[in-house]
Amino acid sequence: MSTMTIHPARPRAAQQHGQKGPRRPNYHHIHRNPLPVEVYPLPPLIPHNPLSLIAIALSYLTQILAPPPRKTYQGYFSSATSSIHITDDETQRALWEMGFFGRGSLSRSEPTWLENQRRAGMTAEENTAKRRFERHQFKLDRAKQEQQEIADQLSREIPRSVPSTAEVTQTDGRDNDGNVQDRKEAKPTKSLSDPEPASNNTTALPPKLTDLREDDLTKSESHPNGNIEGFDDWKRTVDANGLPTPPPTSTCSESSQPETRPVKRLQRQKTVRFSPTIEAREFDLSSPVISPIKAPGTSPVEEKDKPLEAVALLNKEHLQLSLEEAFFLSYSLGILDIYSDSTSDSTVLPPTSLLSLFRRHSYMPHRSLSIPAEPDDPFMLSYAAYHHFRSMGWVVRSGVKFGVDYLLYNRGPAFSHAEFSVIVLPSYTDDYWNGTEEQKQAIRQKSKKSWWWLHGVNRVQAQVQKHLVLCYVDVPAPLPKEKADVDIGALFSRYKIRDVNIKRWTPNRSRD
Repeated sequence: MSTMTIHPARPRAAQQHGQKGPRRPNYHHIHRNPLPVEVYPLPPLIPHNPLSLIAIALSYLTQILAPPPRKTYQGYFSSATSSIHITDDETQRALWEMGFFGRGSLSRSEPTWLENQRRAGMTAEENTAKRRFERHQFKLDRAKQEQQEIADQLSREIPRSVPSTAEVTQTDGRDNDGNVQDRKEAKPTKSLSDPEPASNNTTALPPKLTDLREDDLTKSESHPNGNIEGFDDWKRTVDANGLPTPPPTSTCSESSQPETRPVKRLQRQKTVRFSPTIEAREFDLSSPVISPIKAPGTSPVEEKDKPLEAVALLNKEHLQLSLEEAFFLSYSLGILDIYSDSTSDSTVLPPTSLLSLFRRHSYMPHRSLSIPAEPDDPFMLSYAAYHHFRSMGWVVRSGVKFGVDYLLYNRGPAFSHAEFSVIVLPSYTDDYWNGTEEQKQAIRQKSKKSWWWLHGVNRVQAQVQKHLVLCYVDVPAPLPKEKADVDIGALFSRYKIRDVNIKRWTPNRSRD
């Protein structure tokens, strides 16, 4: 009879070491709403229960006669950044958690600057700078260690090249009988540490201050000139005040060098101040210095630091919405009220004014009001593509870090990486754009792209494991001037969207 032994599951690395990481937030509950819109569903329909029909009718009539309050958010348009700023903390969290709208001004994506400050931690940018500094410091320390190892190796190899015993030289000589014989002479070896004997024609230079030892300076027999005049006073001054002047190096400076300026003794005294609590105390250089902290008796002692009061942190970060995100929230969903920073009154800009304002600010530099709007304005093309993908359920984010216009997420950045990258391209397929030769030349110049550009963009997306999508927006013919103020919905309905998915073809992986 065979038996089977069941082994317990292997614990994780964190459990093996007895460490538990921080608990991950429940993103499924936080981002449960795909859009910042409150939904009130009707009761379920039960076919075999007639009371369910009555419940549905009552709920429907209640919402029509007394509709629930509709929550709106507020923001203001900044002409300096050509974006919409959201400064309210509650609005920032609501727009980010319900649809991933906007970007924190002091964060990478999610506005988390205030939370990091409350945790007394560092932001992601500061962590990156710290890692780079540590890596740079590690390289410097490694280079210093390698240089020290080379120096130690050279110091160990140099004494071996010098013989430690007496050097033996072979000389030729003759004895008294005239016979030639070999004679060996022993020469003492010169050590590296032995000083070079001074020549009779040269004068020995005085040693440097850093090479002088205390015993050599205090003892008269160690110095060739005898006792140094004024050295004791200079030594006491150095011990108290630092190193103001070099020491005297001659005992008869005034007599031996009459033409030069005589050396004056240092008579300056310095006042030592240790802390603000004992600024008035002056220490005599002849008396030992007593530490103010360990002073006995009634010596003043520094007061202890008082605990700092808790100061409420102000949120210096704001949520920054792009023009397409703001227009989608204001016009399509109707939950965002936008104010202008150029006007002093608190007037909400209507969607028609927002459309004209955003079309002018989509150019760089911004266009003036005197220039009429065109059907291929950058904002018209980008918003048509943004609204198209948002209506299909994708979470649309900016793709400037990958060289594209948009990134498409299945549920959002908190759940997975972007699967598709989108480039918006205008398409002039209408007969109006091919009417004259000048129009053809202008359209050819606007839509001019090279194969090198396409290969470069496609290669970047392949490296980051994303599928490139070319979103062609068919530009309609311009409307007559008398129909310039047409309905916004009818205006955008004239734009058509065509998506083309491009995949990088590699011969080594695509062979038959």
